[in-house]
Amino acid sequence: MTSPSASGECDLTVFWDERLISYDFGPGHPMNPVRVELTIALARELGVLSGPGVRVVGFEAADDTTLRLVHEEAYVAAVRHAGETGLPDPRHGLGTDDNPVFLGMHEASALVAGASVAGARAVWRGEAGHAVNVSGGLHHALAGAASGFCVYNDPAIAIAWLLENGAERVAYVDIDVHHGDGVQAAFYDDPRVLTISLHETPRTLFPGTGFPNETGGRGAEGTAVNVALPPGTGDALWLRAFDATVPSLLRAFRPQVLVTQHGADTHALDPLAHLILTVDGQRTAYAALHRLAHEVAGGRWLATGGGGYELVQVVPRAWTHLIAEAAGRPVPPDTETPGAWRDLVRLRTDEIAPRRMTDGHQTVGFRPWSDGMDPSNPVDQAVMATRRAVFPEHGLDPLLDL
Repeated sequence: MTSPSASGECDLTVFWDERLISYDFGPGHPMNPVRVELTIALARELGVLSGPGVRVVGFEAADDTTLRLVHEEAYVAAVRHAGETGLPDPRHGLGTDDNPVFLGMHEASALVAGASVAGARAVWRGEAGHAVNVSGGLHHALAGAASGFCVYNDPAIAIAWLLENGAERVAYVDIDVHHGDGVQAAFYDDPRVLTISLHETPRTLFPGTGFPNETGGRGAEGTAVNVALPPGTGDALWLRAFDATVPSLLRAFRPQVLVTQHGADTHALDPLAHLILTVDGQRTAYAALHRLAHEVAGGRWLATGGGGYELVQVVPRAWTHLIAEAAGRPVPPDTETPGAWRDLVRLRTDEIAPRRMTDGHQTVGFRPWSDGMDPSNPVDQAVMATRRAVFPEHGLDPLLDL
């Protein structure tokens, strides 16, 4: 599959349709689609979407057969009915504070899923080296219920499509602040899928799952990996936890495709959670995942968005960095945001946009795990709990490099 060119450029397809902003739970809901609109606008104004090797293409909504790769038939029918009538359906998690019913809910949600499936199809068939769907990453939806702002679980559906079409090993890495519970649940008993989630501890944050001892069902032991980080974890310690778990596990698993979820709600400004990363720490993680996609998966990489509720200061910059990284042409951190984009922000949100693509850190360093564990550090304790729980299942020594 593809690898970066001599100039570092990659072959990237961005799946985008203006109709994706119809995934809208209404005024006052944290998941305001303006965050996706502003992301695409910023990427476009910076020239990211028109760079060498980058294509922006349309796609079809996921049909019922595709949705049923993950979701129960009765649930798909319930979503369609709620979206047609506006009536809640508490049995299926529709009409809650987190997941209010809106007209056209099925069509909007199927469109998000369709973008991720199109991305999976493109990288699997060699039509794209990398694929990005910033509207996706709806990782909380369960087989028979909406949950956590998520109606259809597009990353799980994309992974299920890959398995249906011949993939034997797919890895999913979720760096949202919330545990990727819906994706984990979909493949908990399937040894063909490795799910790795780095998130704030479920002791302090929704959805209350994602402890280190959740390691996979019978016959799939070690294929669910959870790194539960304490509140207040910032760039350096978050990246250290990533370094201590993700690369070794991906190298051992040898996936044919890497699927990633990039919730930007790990940021210090996010109103719904308690980690304190910067945009600079987030883009450092994106670069690490990009390198791993080439190293372990032949470059087959599908990246999605996810959570992120600081709609102006964080999400557009973070995901523009993601798209640029996937294109192999990272945006220099000190780049000034375009004036036209700042004007759009003011028009759409009445807020003042950030002036630069950085939070002030040109580079973000961290102490690698190979330097040794600090038994008194809560992040290192969390990492070691995960390593002890799953590393032996992959033939890895949890104490190695101490």
